[in-house]
Amino acid sequence: MNGKKLVLLLNENLPSGVMANTAAILGVSLGRRFPEAVGEDVTDGSGFSHEGIVKIPVPVLKGSEEKLKELRGMLYREDYDDLTVVDFSDVARGCRTYGEYVEKSASTEESCYVYLGLAICGDAKKVNSLTGAMPLLR
Repeated sequence: MNGKKLVLLLNENLPSGVMANTAAILGVSLGRRFPEAVGEDVTDGSGFSHEGIVKIPVPVLKGSEEKLKELRGMLYREDYDDLTVVDFSDVARGCRTYGEYVEKSASTEESCYVYLGLAICGDAKKVNSLTGAMPLLR
């Protein structure tokens, strides 16, 4: 993951529980895509084992619903094809099963999506150019 950056962007208007759930969903999806980002298990001084965690910083940023929509739209452009983007939307959140999500997505135009969060991973300069002005979630 040398020279790469990973950021999570969350809709700042969500309740904290929905934000936490969105971040978890994005993180799991990225972990599947980038297993090399997760370090090996570690052993503490008492001899107990702890599962490996992500090896790189993951800034969590916040933005308005409109800003996330704008960014997601930009990330469909060809000049951002080299970035990995995971999104979580109201379409996904409103479904009880993955099959329902697949079906609902097929019948919902992207313009109707409300993004709860985005994860962007790729060239650090490119990621910074997109997200550098966004504030940290605090």
